[in-house]
Amino acid sequence: MEKAVLIKKETMETGRVSWSVYKYYIKHIGLVGVLIILFSQTLYQGFGFGSSLWLDAWSAEEYGSANIDSNRNLYLGVYAAFGVGQALTVFVLSLSVVMFTLKASRVIHNETYDRIMKAPVSFFDATPQGRILNRFSKDISVCDNLLGSNIRQWLSCLFSFFGIIIIIVSVLPLFLLFGLPTSIIFIVVQNIYVASSRQLKRLESVTRSPIYSHFSESLSGLSSIRAYGVQNKFILESYNKLSQHHGKQMVGHEIRDHREYMRFGAAILIMSNPELVGPGKVGLVISYALVLTQNLNWLVRQTSAIETNIVAVERLKDNWPSKGKVEFNNYSLRYKPDSDLVLRGISFSVEGGERVGISSLSVALFRIVEAAGGNISIDGQDISKIGLHDLRESLTIIPQDPVLFSGSLRSNLDPGDIFSDDEVWRALECAHLKDFVSELQQGLHHDISEGGLNLSAGQRQLMCLARALLRSCKVLVLDEATAAVDWETDEMIQETIRKYFPSCTILTIAHRLKTILDYDKILVLDKGSVVEFGSPQGLYAKEDSVFHSMIAAAGINFNSDRDKESTD
Repeated sequence: MEKAVLIKKETMETGRVSWSVYKYYIKHIGLVGVLIILFSQTLYQGFGFGSSLWLDAWSAEEYGSANIDSNRNLYLGVYAAFGVGQALTVFVLSLSVVMFTLKASRVIHNETYDRIMKAPVSFFDATPQGRILNRFSKDISVCDNLLGSNIRQWLSCLFSFFGIIIIIVSVLPLFLLFGLPTSIIFIVVQNIYVASSRQLKRLESVTRSPIYSHFSESLSGLSSIRAYGVQNKFILESYNKLSQHHGKQMVGHEIRDHREYMRFGAAILIMSNPELVGPGKVGLVISYALVLTQNLNWLVRQTSAIETNIVAVERLKDNWPSKGKVEFNNYSLRYKPDSDLVLRGISFSVEGGERVGISSLSVALFRIVEAAGGNISIDGQDISKIGLHDLRESLTIIPQDPVLFSGSLRSNLDPGDIFSDDEVWRALECAHLKDFVSELQQGLHHDISEGGLNLSAGQRQLMCLARALLRSCKVLVLDEATAAVDWETDEMIQETIRKYFPSCTILTIAHRLKTILDYDKILVLDKGSVVEFGSPQGLYAKEDSVFHSMIAAAGINFNSDRDKESTD
């Protein structure tokens, strides 16, 4: 068995970006988008080359001939038409690239967000916050702002390169003797440069995450840092992480500078034999030969830019229930892939409306940790095949530690603003909070501090109870809900649950055994396995049962206390 890792090290790919990453990005651009972009680019390049060839034909007219004057308007009109065609197609091309690449970026963002929201808690335990922030800040920013521009310029360079080659070779076939070696040199340079630039981009991205993590951790622990007087230590660590990050960028600039030396040699080779071209074609060949070198240079730049920025995509590249019947089928669970099982092949069934005392099963039911084996079903539906949002929206939990957020009292009860004020007041009344809230100056709009620190422990728990009443789900989980409150609040909560959740399936993780004596069934676990499961009376009647020994150890008079709980 591998040793468990507290924080998982961020992985970094090596070598070429997989074609699957490009396919993933192109898929989100869409077939229509790809066709529109390619067609617009072809037309734009065609109009550009057409205008050059037309200008060459115009200039080939002998000076002083009758045709040059009579055809002037024709030449001007066609040349202007090419210009208008270029303007229109470049507008359509630019608009298409922006629209379809932003669409791809939006879909990738939503898919990444969806995977994060559906990730198990173990993912957040092993993944620093800064790493997640890095994905949703810099990586998404690259997809939004850079990739579209890179694709636009790369297509322009690529189409221009092949168009220039075709035009020059059609005029001067021997140009291949010079153009081919030059192109090979640039391809070799591109492979060297792109490989280095791509890996530097990965290093830069990986070294950015620790900066976010360190900043967020320092901010959350600011009071402790000041209390222990270690400000300088944390400042120095920030400098070190920034130095590691910027060091990767500096090396990248040095590599880019070496590429410029290729331009001069390529230009000399291309222009060394102008006498092989007729006088009318010299200007066209020389101008395009010079443009070819620049075009190759930019093609290398844009190929590198796409492959380095596509790394961001690589880093980003997974009326129910009606009754409330819950079934565990040979269910096993472990908190981490390399840890021991905490639940081992447990199987039991809870009918709709029953109340069951259980232990350590809420993380399984809410899929906070995914199953290592077996499954859980609610009303016959395997919960592993249900979206996390839909699953958790159909369940309600009152935890031991109440969860409240900074905001109004109403927003804590109804974050989605689904229920009316009357329904909210009714839930507060059932939870024994109506009088308290009525006395507040702002009522439902009273400000709740982070964690509900301006409320007592009992009031925070009653707020969670009111939230559960408002949602009226068919399955209610009480995760030691009354362990941290006084007996008076405990009795209020138990009374409310018995009164207002009569048809709900209630699964209780019990801290106080008295609260579950009148339940329909009791489930006892030991070392992750089911030891006993049955009615409280049946289990207590067996003197050698674990439940009987727990009742005896707690000093509880089973019959009298059970009657008291059921009549309260």
